[in-house]
Amino acid sequence: MRIRRAIPAAFGAALALTACGGVGGGDDEGDAAGDGEPTGGRLETMGLTLGDEVAQVRHDMAVEAIAPFEVQVIEGGFDQQQFLSSVASDNPPDMVTMDRQLVGTFAARGALMPLTDCVENADVDMSQYREPAVAEVTLDGTLYGLPEFYNNRIVLINNAVVEEAGLTPDDIDTSDWAALSNAAQAMAVVDGGTVTRIGFDPKIPEFLPLWAKANGVDLLSEDGTEANLDDPAVVEALDYTVSLIDAQGGWGAFKSFRDSWDFFGAQNQFASNQLGVFPMEDWYLNVLNENSPDVALTAKPFMGVDGQPVDFVTGGAWVIPTGGDSPEQACEYIKTMTSSDAWIAAAEARAEAREAEGLAFTGVYTGNSVADETIFGELVNLEEGTYGPAVQAVLDAQEAAFSLPSSRASAEFQTAWQNAVNRVLAGEQEPAEALAQAQQDAQEALDAASAG
Repeated sequence: MRIRRAIPAAFGAALALTACGGVGGGDDEGDAAGDGEPTGGRLETMGLTLGDEVAQVRHDMAVEAIAPFEVQVIEGGFDQQQFLSSVASDNPPDMVTMDRQLVGTFAARGALMPLTDCVENADVDMSQYREPAVAEVTLDGTLYGLPEFYNNRIVLINNAVVEEAGLTPDDIDTSDWAALSNAAQAMAVVDGGTVTRIGFDPKIPEFLPLWAKANGVDLLSEDGTEANLDDPAVVEALDYTVSLIDAQGGWGAFKSFRDSWDFFGAQNQFASNQLGVFPMEDWYLNVLNENSPDVALTAKPFMGVDGQPVDFVTGGAWVIPTGGDSPEQACEYIKTMTSSDAWIAAAEARAEAREAEGLAFTGVYTGNSVADETIFGELVNLEEGTYGPAVQAVLDAQEAAFSLPSSRASAEFQTAWQNAVNRVLAGEQEPAEALAQAQQDAQEALDAASAG
């Protein structure tokens, strides 16, 4: 069966609006090399950007592993419409890296190749990958992706702002919502509806799964078939996080101020004391280390209401689209990209670059636990300055890691709960009403995907 018949009619409008120029599968015939010798062929990627040594080093190793095949990197992030267009036209890229939460949706529609043969024939050691990450790319017992990064959520505390409010980092406790609300208001600076400092940013809608889990509930059943979006504990979590924002100027002023931050620059919200505390992905430690290494900060695990740590993890995965010309070479490429050897080599390159700049090396958080043992056991000084203890906080949080289960309608499910939060923030609905609507939308999508 040609893969275009696996794409549902609902995608027709999206496909019609999207051209597939620049994205297409590899060439079995191969192009002539510069010296006149034929190559083995050419493969194409989607979703990969060679913007730093972590990507470049691993890519170079993966290209070497499939020589004489060549790889053309189509720079840029993953584009769902462009991907669907290329699949529908029977001209998909050979290797794609995408959000792990999208894998279930595309696998259910026949757009992704099961990796059963890839793992067996290429002797991929699955024990090296972290279980929560593997679970995200496993649908109905079948593996469809190899995990890339492993993004953990921790609490980052701006010591200067906290201390100015008469508090200490120990006073910031996400398990005590009443005390956290008081601390947020103590740190915030709001005058006449204008926000000039956010005390605590709950990071919604994107972190709703973290707050729900902290309140004792999962948004989706373990088997990925039953939505729990209208659970009272989810409603309570959304109501609470919105109340934090309302008490700090309301969504319009709050978001407008937050959008003004120099998030990736030297005048970021920590350096400029525009923020007290927020939960954030671990990679932001690298940003702060590069741009404002002297900022005094504290990192700690996010705590649930039961006093236990909670770590919501996400990340990307490498997948192989159905219909590619060179699946064996694509398999070898993604195997190498996610291997412990490639991750360690990339981390070594990053560590050397940081040393040359006089900066601490804060690590690379991967879906490969074997690689991380070397990276954080040998390359990162966990006792060095501000960032060593901060990295240790991430490693501590990993003991309580969870991910959203894979499902046949993972993309639609994600859209349902995120849209619900946005409606509440916009003042269009109350939390209970918005989540009830999201529950209906999500469950209908899950049921339809299971029936199909």
